[in-house]
Amino acid sequence: MPRKTSVLGFSVPPELAQEYERMAKQEKKTKSELFRDMIKLYKQYCEEKEFYRLQAQMAERARKLGIRTEKDVERLIQEARGA
Repeated sequence: MPRKTSVLGFSVPPELAQEYERMAKQEKKTKSELFRDMIKLYKQYCEEKEFYRLQAQMAERARKLGIRTEKDVERLIQEARGA
């Protein structure tokens, strides 16, 4: 039966390896569990960063279009629908 996991191998400085092992012990997790948690958190961080980038980009676009309030948004939606 094929493995359901993959083994990763990479090098880090000894101090970082010790810190990683200390963190796993402190959290009462295996190093694999800690790594999976770290990847999940990093993905969340990247998604949030992208959200804020898009939010800033769209806020700038809204300013250029003169959209200041939710009423402006509602008006534009109604105009687009031809109402």
